[in-house]
Amino acid sequence: MNISDSDEGTPVSVKIRERLVAARKRFNANDNIAEYIEPGELERLLDEVEDKMKGVLSSMVIDTEHDHNTDNTARRVAKMYLTEVFRGRYVHPPAITEFPNAEHLNELMIVGPITVRSACSHHLCPVIGKIWIGVLPNEHTNVIGLSKYARLAEWVMGRPQIQEEAVVQLADLIQEKTQPDGLAIVMEATHFCMGWRGVKDMDSKMINSVMRGSFLKDPNLRREFLSLLPKKG
Repeated sequence: MNISDSDEGTPVSVKIRERLVAARKRFNANDNIAEYIEPGELERLLDEVEDKMKGVLSSMVIDTEHDHNTDNTARRVAKMYLTEVFRGRYVHPPAITEFPNAEHLNELMIVGPITVRSACSHHLCPVIGKIWIGVLPNEHTNVIGLSKYARLAEWVMGRPQIQEEAVVQLADLIQEKTQPDGLAIVMEATHFCMGWRGVKDMDSKMINSVMRGSFLKDPNLRREFLSLLPKKG
């Protein structure tokens, strides 16, 4: 869609926000808003974030005009946020090829550890960890390639998150794609908001899980899944 002369000076973030509000869609830190970004707007949003980041550096009394180490920092940070670490907010989900369960597989399958990288939505500090995914398929379950679990995890985690919500989002997505009898996800992660600031505890990790379907109802299946995970830590 071409930009009309009447809104030439309107920041692109305002236009995207107006579309979201008009559609009554939430745009929290861990929401994907790709559907409301028009072609070419992500590049313009990058320019806008760069300009705002220059203001942040200036307010921190950093002389970016004469400091060779920070003269392009605003651009680098804007690019990092929009096209790398928070990319999961601004792009559509990865294409996932699904196959029918032709062999009627119904045994426990575990994928992992999948290395994931995110950032806490409280301080925008890195969250880095691993995920294990357990799937109990049925004859109607769609089968997806092993690498696709990693792609889905990367898409969900590539947003400012809190770990508890991130695991639920990933479970919802995999449930929708595969429709298994049971789904289990365990995530273990280091939060730099604890190790880099605050209590400065470098050893603490957070582990949480989501159990759905057979994993929730059958304690033996749940124990089997957990016992097959390599020792964490």
